[in-house]
Amino acid sequence: MAVNQVSFDVRRGEFFSILGPSGAGKTSVLRMLAGFEDPDEGDVLIDGQSMLGVPPNRRPVNLVFQSYALFPHLTVFENVAFGLKMRRVPTPHIEEQVRQALTMVKLLGKEARLPAQLSGGEQQRVALARALVNKPAVVLLDEPLAALDQQLRQEMQVELKSIQEQAGLTCVCVTHHQEEAMMMSDRIAVMHQGRMWQIGPPRELYERPCNLFVSRFLGVSNELPGRVTGNLGEESLFQPADGEQPPLLVRSIPGEQRGRSATLSLRPEQLRMARERLPTSAQVLPGRIEKVLFAGSETKYLVRVGHDRLWEVRMTSGAHVLPFAPEEPVFLHWSLSDGRLFFE
Repeated sequence: MAVNQVSFDVRRGEFFSILGPSGAGKTSVLRMLAGFEDPDEGDVLIDGQSMLGVPPNRRPVNLVFQSYALFPHLTVFENVAFGLKMRRVPTPHIEEQVRQALTMVKLLGKEARLPAQLSGGEQQRVALARALVNKPAVVLLDEPLAALDQQLRQEMQVELKSIQEQAGLTCVCVTHHQEEAMMMSDRIAVMHQGRMWQIGPPRELYERPCNLFVSRFLGVSNELPGRVTGNLGEESLFQPADGEQPPLLVRSIPGEQRGRSATLSLRPEQLRMARERLPTSAQVLPGRIEKVLFAGSETKYLVRVGHDRLWEVRMTSGAHVLPFAPEEPVFLHWSLSDGRLFFE
């Protein structure tokens, strides 16, 4: 079974991404929307109309492939005009609509070039113009930026989102690239094992993931297994499983959860690192720096917590910051409101 009980809606003019690892079922969902596969049960509605039994060429969708799928022997103009010619649109209208599409993707003046004479980013824009020119109800994007190098990929994330907003496109994008989905999407559906685990705006999914899988897939999750052992009114006690650490304070846990095994999760940017233990903080763990990774505007520290856990801490780089060194003992502090508990 490729997908199981998948149900979601996409709003008009929205950039909606389906995010997940390989084999999660993302492409199967896209193929059902495009008409290359039919669901065993349920329905696919576009603009309120059922698409069951409607072949791909008669659906109001256009698919932009990872490989762009441009005709190498046709010019930019001919590639973009291809779908209009298949629909027998009058030639004067074809020229006008192709010009409008190329203007939108900033390729006006390159109509006579062949795909081989274009950069990767320009080829991506031709593929997008070919989809735009048919004025589809939905544009389906299959890993649209995967073939680009990192710098061009980041530039095209901004370009693609800008074009989508300018044209008022409804886009459904399939990707396994977390940053890409977070940057471009109005909402994201996280898929795993054929199911959609959580759907929501990028910030909501990042800050309030529904389970450990979503937390791990949408960023780095520093984790500490343990058990909720008691209640202190507005706070609860969490005892790390290794037994070497004293209990930590967490946000108040409902009575029925006390005594259960859980995992404490913290994002790298939520941690503060100090050379001394802050006396006012009850959320603190001792550690030792194993590796320092300078990444320009920020520095990543890999800190060993206990015997077998490496936590990632991110700190802003700058001349005013005294950097930490490998093997240096440190204390990790965080706010009570930042730690999230996921129960087994």
